[in-house]
Amino acid sequence: MSALVQIIEDEALLARNIKTFLERRGYEVEVIDGVTRGLKRYNEAQPDALLIDHNLPDGTGLGLIREIRQRDRWTKLVMLTAHGGVDIAVAAMKAGADDYLTKPVSLDEIAVVIDKLVSQSRLEGSLAYLRSREKRESGLGRIIGESPAVAGMKHRIRTLLCAEGSAHPDGAEPGPPVLILGETGTGKELIARALHFDGPRANQPFIAINCSALPEQLIESELFGHERGAFTGANEKKVGLFQAADGGTLFLDEVGELPLAQQAKLLKAIEDKSIRPVGSVRDRSINVRFIAATNAALEERSRQGEFRSDLLYRLNTITIDVPALRQRGDDIILLTESFIAQCERRYARARLTLTPCARAALLRHSWPGNVRELRNVIEQACLMCPRDTIEEADLNLRELRPLVPEAPAATALPAGQAKADAASLADVERALIIDSLRQQKGNVTLAARKLGVSRDTLRYRMDKYELNREDYV
Repeated sequence: MSALVQIIEDEALLARNIKTFLERRGYEVEVIDGVTRGLKRYNEAQPDALLIDHNLPDGTGLGLIREIRQRDRWTKLVMLTAHGGVDIAVAAMKAGADDYLTKPVSLDEIAVVIDKLVSQSRLEGSLAYLRSREKRESGLGRIIGESPAVAGMKHRIRTLLCAEGSAHPDGAEPGPPVLILGETGTGKELIARALHFDGPRANQPFIAINCSALPEQLIESELFGHERGAFTGANEKKVGLFQAADGGTLFLDEVGELPLAQQAKLLKAIEDKSIRPVGSVRDRSINVRFIAATNAALEERSRQGEFRSDLLYRLNTITIDVPALRQRGDDIILLTESFIAQCERRYARARLTLTPCARAALLRHSWPGNVRELRNVIEQACLMCPRDTIEEADLNLRELRPLVPEAPAATALPAGQAKADAASLADVERALIIDSLRQQKGNVTLAARKLGVSRDTLRYRMDKYELNREDYV
C-alpha cells in the first residue's frame, strides 16, 4: 500500500514539483495551500506524513504542527522553513515535528527525509501491533484453570499486582524481584507475562531470555551488551538485554543455569540498578523489573555451591509456586478443550470432541511434561485423527518407564500373583530412590543423575511414593 503524503505549501510551483517527484517514487500526494484546509484534510485522510511550510496565508505551520501533535503522536511531520529560520526549526522540533528542511531545498533531500520517516512510521506501526497482540495474549485471563492450586496461585498474583499498582501506579519504580518455581512445562513464562501485562509497566518492554540456551562465552555480552572493539569480532556496539528492557521487565527463565560469574553480575545489577557493558569504563543506570523462573531446587544448588545464596535471597523476595498438571484435576479437561479450539482454527478442522475414554485417559496420565506435554499431545491428535471424535488411541499417551526394569513374563500369572509382583516392583523402586537420596544427602539433582533419569522424573516418583528430600539431608 502506498503512503499518503500531504504538502501544506502556498508556493504553487514548488508544491507541484514536490508532488510530481514524490509520485514518481510511488507515493500518493495531496497539495493543500492553507492551515484550515490542511487540518480538515488531515482529519479526513489521516496521512502518513505531512510536509508543512511555516508561512501560510491563514496561519503558521508551527501552529498546525502543535494542533496535530496534540491529538496524534504517530503521523510524521516535517517543517519547511525559509533560509536562516533556525529559531523556527527549533520551535517546530519542540512542538513535535520529526524533522525540518531549510529552503531552498533539493527534491532529493525531501525524498530522503520522507522515505526515512515513512519507513519509521511503518516500523512503529508494526511494533505497536505486535505489542498490542502480545498484551492481548498475556495476562491473568490467559491462565486457564479452576482447581484450588491454580485459584490460590491467581490470588497471590492479584494481591501482588494490587500492591504494586497502589504503590507506583505509573510504573516509574520497579516492583520487587519475583521468583517463579515449577516443573518444566507448567507455564512459568505465562505467569511472568501476567505480572508484566496486568501491572503498571504493561506498555513498556517485556524481554524474555532462556539462560540455559545462552552459550557461556556470550552470556555477559548478551545480557550487558558490549562496546565496539571490546573483544575480537566486536565490530560494532551492541545493546544488551538489560538495556533493551529498560523501563519494563526482564524475565530470566532457567536462572539456575547461569554460571557463577554471571550470577555475581546479575546480583550487582539488581542491587545497584546499574550495569557495565563489556569493554566500557562506566556504569549505566537501568530501571528494570526482574522476574526469574526455574525448575531447579535452588536451595540445594546453593548448599552445593552451584548457586549464590545471596542472589537466591535477593531473587525470592516474592515467590510464586506453579502447580504441576497432575495436581490440577479437571483443569486438564479445561486446558484440553482450549487446545482443541486453537487447533480447530489453525488447521481448519470441524468441531472435535473427546470420547469419555479419552477424557479418562487424560485424567489418568501422570503428565511429566505438564501443560507443554498436554498441548503437544492434543495437537498431534487433532492433526492425525481422521474422525470428529478423539479416542484414547488417538492420544498416543506414553507413561514414564520404571526406574527398575520389569522381568519378562514367560507365562501368564494368576491375578493375585501379578498384583504381588507389581507391589514388589514398586517396593524395589521406592527402595532405590531412598538409597540414592541417602547417598546424595537429599540432593535430588545428584540422585536423579545417579539413577539415570531426569530431575522431573525423580520428583514425580518421589511424589508418588510420598518421599521428602528433607528426610535424607
